[in-house]
Amino acid sequence: MYDLAGADPAVRFSPYCWRIRMALAHKGLEVETIPWRFRDKEAIAFSGQGLVPVLRDGETVVHDSWAIADYLDKRYADRPALMEGAQGRALASFTRHFSQMVFAPIALKAVLLDIYEAIDAADRDYFRKSREARVGKTLEAFVIGEDEARALMKPALAPMRALLQEQAFVNGDAPAFADYCLFGGFAWVRGVSRKQLLEADDPVYAWRERMLDLFDGLARKARAVGA
Repeated sequence: MYDLAGADPAVRFSPYCWRIRMALAHKGLEVETIPWRFRDKEAIAFSGQGLVPVLRDGETVVHDSWAIADYLDKRYADRPALMEGAQGRALASFTRHFSQMVFAPIALKAVLLDIYEAIDAADRDYFRKSREARVGKTLEAFVIGEDEARALMKPALAPMRALLQEQAFVNGDAPAFADYCLFGGFAWVRGVSRKQLLEADDPVYAWRERMLDLFDGLARKARAVGA
């Protein structure tokens, strides 16, 4: 799997790649992760596009985290399901959209400059130009402080918080792809930033801690800027 890396190749911070790292562990599948950086378009040209994650499984190549999860459930149907039936798939689809449309815009305002500082120096010019064009201002003008980000995040996560007061995971008693879709965003923030977007007494924080400990601490043991 080609996996977005920072200047330190051990720092992997893509939320979409983290979805698949967790999904592969859920399936009990071993994977070789290859560090990839923004300028390395040629390295994944074989996939027909320029974004990660890209998974190569024998002769099969799949890109996009949602398509990869689909592939894993079909190809390895004898292993634990990532999305159990139509309801499991619908829940995972909701959480991926929630993560991208609610969580990510707030988190991006908190950590965009931290990402810039964490990536390889050779990527920085491309990153600054492309992201400033996207957000319509400089990185420095776009970012907000930790307190403001936490204040915005608290009401945004209210539905998730209510759910996690009733059950251990978004999926229920055990995690599945619905959880990994949300957790990818939290792993992204942790990978590049020391900013804390959750209060320690928040049920979402407790869920994040459980997610970090899954699969013998796969995510917790990963090198990261944050805690």
